[in-house]
Amino acid sequence: MKLTGAEIVIECLKEQGVDTVFGFPGGAVLNIYDALYKARGEIRHILTSHEQGAAHAADGYARVSGKVGVCIATSGPGATNLVTGIATAYMDSVPMVALTGQVATSLLGKDSFQEVDITGITMPITKHNYIVKDVTKLANIMREAFIIAKQGRPGPVLVDICKDVTAAVTDFENKPLKKVPAVSIGVSDDEIDAAAEVINNSSRPVLLSGGGVSIADACEEVRELAEKAKIPVTTTLMGLGSFPGTHELFTGLVGMHGSKTTNLAIAEADLFIAIGARFSDRVISNVSRFAPNAKIMHIDIDPAEVGKNVTAHYPLVGNIKKILKKLNARVKNRDYTDWNKRIDEWKRSFPVKYTQDGSLKPQYIVEKIYELTGGNAIITTEVGQNQLWAAQFYKFTAPRQFISSGGLGTMGYGLGASIGAQLARPDKKVINIAGDGSFRMNCNELATAVEYKLPIVVAILNNRVLGMVRQWQALFYGGRYSSTTIDRGTDFVALARAYGAIGINVTKPEEVEPAISRALESTDRPVVINFEIDKDEKVFPIVPPGAPIDELIDE
Repeated sequence: MKLTGAEIVIECLKEQGVDTVFGFPGGAVLNIYDALYKARGEIRHILTSHEQGAAHAADGYARVSGKVGVCIATSGPGATNLVTGIATAYMDSVPMVALTGQVATSLLGKDSFQEVDITGITMPITKHNYIVKDVTKLANIMREAFIIAKQGRPGPVLVDICKDVTAAVTDFENKPLKKVPAVSIGVSDDEIDAAAEVINNSSRPVLLSGGGVSIADACEEVRELAEKAKIPVTTTLMGLGSFPGTHELFTGLVGMHGSKTTNLAIAEADLFIAIGARFSDRVISNVSRFAPNAKIMHIDIDPAEVGKNVTAHYPLVGNIKKILKKLNARVKNRDYTDWNKRIDEWKRSFPVKYTQDGSLKPQYIVEKIYELTGGNAIITTEVGQNQLWAAQFYKFTAPRQFISSGGLGTMGYGLGASIGAQLARPDKKVINIAGDGSFRMNCNELATAVEYKLPIVVAILNNRVLGMVRQWQALFYGGRYSSTTIDRGTDFVALARAYGAIGINVTKPEEVEPAISRALESTDRPVVINFEIDKDEKVFPIVPPGAPIDELIDE
């Protein structure tokens, strides 16, 4: 059949099973939006307040659902407004397809109105990108983009489409959805045998579960390995929920803001097993003194990550789930050891805690959110202290439950992500734990949440400063608070109500539970709770920059 390029875009989205897209229209994508209007009964379009919000919403939708998130923007500033969201998805291995409009092919390279080289701009932050100048190639490019986004280590793909291509007509034939080629196990039986032997012979093992474990749907296999060999388990920030935070073998976070138990254990381990993690600087800190007594086993799908930051003595590159299935069959059952008892003693002696002095504490707020949601909410966060308090004091027990910008650390991420998360899982309560600095960056997306009647809860931990930057200034810059006080008199409760959301203000500990309970009752409107906390509240533990991870500053 004969279709325009714009109609081909929509047909390809339907082929891929896409039912929700996020975007903001403009001149270069008018043909696509016209075709989208005609398909409105099949594909739901969420009109965000800003293109960055569309990218973060597509990202949150993808993280929660496991599907490919899709966002659309026009050429020029519309496309460049997606860049931060694309980079966020790239750093955290989130499958996303970003569709951008481009000026007509005859106007390319002439500094035309709203023309930017978005493929050049996004080349370092996408798995692949395309500029489509020929309508006959559009369908295959669209299909290929989704395969690349999902295959192996997931990530974002950008498809930039010239406006005349969206108007041009060509033959189109629907094709069955092509199955994404599975990544092979990638390692030999001899390598699996050697890995099993070193696990069986280790006396002080530690296992790190990263975000790749959830992506690979390998949480059960990681749990089986840990329980069988009685291995203490820590997670990266992205790995929260990949191993139950309530499990007796769980030791807490790793690294810069890791628990003292975890970091001490790594310092004394004789075997460190990293699964689906990339050994970022926030995990290892001083690389020369990271796990100094341990052999390193690294299991990951991406060969580029293995050996990049830390030398792996036992590299196992390939399909994590398949590797773990084979490995678990060879690992011996082990009883609780002296090592486990030592870990348990550390957990009792060095809990992640805070001082209760009668004031309104952010840690207490997060604990109450956990208690009142029964640990079953999907938690999105902004970036900074709010992110770490959420990670430390909400016990995540399931994959795709903790949604946060890890690698890029994008302030303003959480609200857009919570919109995508809520649309992906309307059966779940979605709560965005935010700092006031991050919230202000993209608070315009409250209008989106109100428009689509999304009952997300935004818990602003409002200290009227850029909390994490101020904490660093306090600890490492002699208390010189340069440009981190943002007490500008903004009334977030009034702002919420102006958008049509519910606004609640909390200043005392006894007000916390009633406020959260009221917010959880909302079924058709977002709720913003402004928790007024002290500006000098800090996240502990913290590893000073350049120090080994077992040298922590404790509260």
